[in-house]
Amino acid sequence: MKKNRKPTITVTRTDSERLWRLAESYVGRNRAVAEELLIELERAKVVADSRVAADVVRMGSTLRFTSDLGEDRSVTLVFPGEADIAEGRISILTPIGVALVGLAAGQSIDWTARDGRTHRLRVESVEAPASRNTAAASSADLPAAL
Repeated sequence: MKKNRKPTITVTRTDSERLWRLAESYVGRNRAVAEELLIELERAKVVADSRVAADVVRMGSTLRFTSDLGEDRSVTLVFPGEADIAEGRISILTPIGVALVGLAAGQSIDWTARDGRTHRLRVESVEAPASRNTAAASSADLPAAL
């Protein structure tokens, strides 16, 4: 089976620091997802918060993606305590959340679902978080819906 190369990803310094701590603290609860997030963070290009392009998926971004399953969804990437699938808020600590972080509009990535099947998604568009400081805000400060 041909393995596709992973696309280049970019993560803000604030997101990187918070996500490293989150992943390390989560290893005991869900080793597979936590380790996948750590792998993604290791390969990410880390940039100053003010230097990230607006079309890069970061914490709090609302994005639209399509998949090989025929999905066309709009979601917001959030920390676990803010996740609500019915509201379209996807946790970073899910296989698809890990796959999305750091991608830019137009990029595609293969990701493995919890059932073990590999799928391909493509980021179609990205809206930056409502505020440049959203990534540094506490979860209580984040808007309920972006």
